[in-house]
Amino acid sequence: MSEINVVPYIDVMLVLMVIFMITAPLLTEGVKVELPRADARQVEADARREHFIVHVDRGGRLFTNQDNEPSTPQEVRARAAAVLRHNPGALFFVRGDKDAVYESVVRAMVALQQAGAPNVGLITDPRAAGSGPAR
Repeated sequence: MSEINVVPYIDVMLVLMVIFMITAPLLTEGVKVELPRADARQVEADARREHFIVHVDRGGRLFTNQDNEPSTPQEVRARAAAVLRHNPGALFFVRGDKDAVYESVVRAMVALQQAGAPNVGLITDPRAAGSGPAR
């Protein structure tokens, strides 16, 4: 028989699609941080530029991008420096919980600056304070 039977390949592809559909939302969870509200100008999104985000939770622990394990300031500095070497146009942000100790947020910013980040932005909740409950 000289024909290729593609039915098993389609079955495998459908199973993989279901697996990816189930696991994709789980991969984007990240760290639970309640952002402070501020009426700040939004940074223009640029898909070509990589984003490096340091999350500071309520307890002052640092997390990089979507990691679920806390990082030390030295690890943050090393990872940010590696991103900067790989992509000099990367954008660096600190996403701090509104109840985090200010010193923890500053520690994250200093680690990024020591890695060579030219600018460090702060991520806030875009709803202005006093604008009512979140929707």
